Amino acid sequence: MPEIMKSCYIPLVLVLVLFNNHINPLSAQQTQQETPGVKDKLPVFYKQLAARQVYPLSWLNTEKDDFSAWQKEARTKVMECLLTPPPEVLFNPVVISEQDRGSYVARKILISITGDSRILGFMLVPKSKGPHPAVLLLHDHGAKFDIGKEKVIEPWEEPAEKIESAKNWVKECYGGRFIGDELAKKGYVCFAVDMLNWSDRGGAGYEGQQALASNLFNLGTSFAGLIAHEDIRAAEFLSVQPEVDPMRIAAMGLSVGGFRTWQIAALSEHIAAGVSVCWMSTHKALMVPGNNQAGGNSVYTMVHPGLSHYLDYPDVASIACPKPMMFCCGSRDDLFPVESINEAFVKMRKVWDSQNAGDKLLTKLYDSPHEYNLMMQSDAFSWLDKVMQNGK
Repeated sequence: MPEIMKSCYIPLVLVLVLFNNHINPLSAQQTQQETPGVKDKLPVFYKQLAARQVYPLSWLNTEKDDFSAWQKEARTKVMECLLTPPPEVLFNPVVISEQDRGSYVARKILISITGDSRILGFMLVPKSKGPHPAVLLLHDHGAKFDIGKEKVIEPWEEPAEKIESAKNWVKECYGGRFIGDELAKKGYVCFAVDMLNWSDRGGAGYEGQQALASNLFNLGTSFAGLIAHEDIRAAEFLSVQPEVDPMRIAAMGLSVGGFRTWQIAALSEHIAAGVSVCWMSTHKALMVPGNNQAGGNSVYTMVHPGLSHYLDYPDVASIACPKPMMFCCGSRDDLFPVESINEAFVKMRKVWDSQNAGDKLLTKLYDSPHEYNLMMQSDAFSWLDKVMQNGK
């Protein structure tokens, strides 16, 4: 080797060694050990991943001055993360059954929710003169799949075991009342349909949720995305009913129904207000060992691929601002740490206040577990009456 090359070769090796040591954060001892892989169903490096989630599209992190422009950008990103939308077709509604319930009528209606699915919905219509305010009722998950829409509107002309199951469920989670029927008595049109895998659209049950979600991913869409798209369509269907005032439609739901409530309030122009019960937190607080969100299965009804890189849960909910929104959570809810609920409330408060709409956001923490109890309902119904100006 020529002398000039020898003189250059040795320093170059030293430079490479020094550079490698500089960029390698592991100690000499650590480099001799293999990094562990998974613990408690999470990658052992989940904290590093969480630290890199800085939510650049959050209104609280943006440098934009135009809230409407931010809304459009954030909503567009959410819609992208829902993956491929199902084809839209005419609803072609057909009423197949009616039941007189005194001051209101219950209807079973077949509609084409998408070009892929024709499904059964329950609708309650007051007999008083309309047009009426309306509520899109979004049923919970509950790991209970034999009923869906029947959790929020009392079923009829169904097998006895299904009716009994619904009654037992509302006794356990809703203070013994079907919230749709209570709202119909107060003059609201109410509408509810099943999520895929519940009630009339069932089949996979609890253990099959991950397979269903995986199969939908492999078919170019997602479980959570399909649910969101169908909720948007359900809101649109409600808005074109002759008995409904299209400017006064709210969404309401417990648990996953609460998640769906603030999600659709953020995404649909047909939803004017929302009551979300027992579903609000920061994302990072739920991605920890032992939390339900770290367990898979049911979580696929809420997972939008890539979205958590851009927006936190309260950021998505804040796309709904300045719509009137009520969030009811329980201090004894095992699924959501109280600190994370309050942190999310603070984030949303900053957004609504920034748009001079602080009076339209109501956040309440109840001394209760994961449920929609009678006290919550009383507060929510009164708030909704005021927001919807029911009877005025």
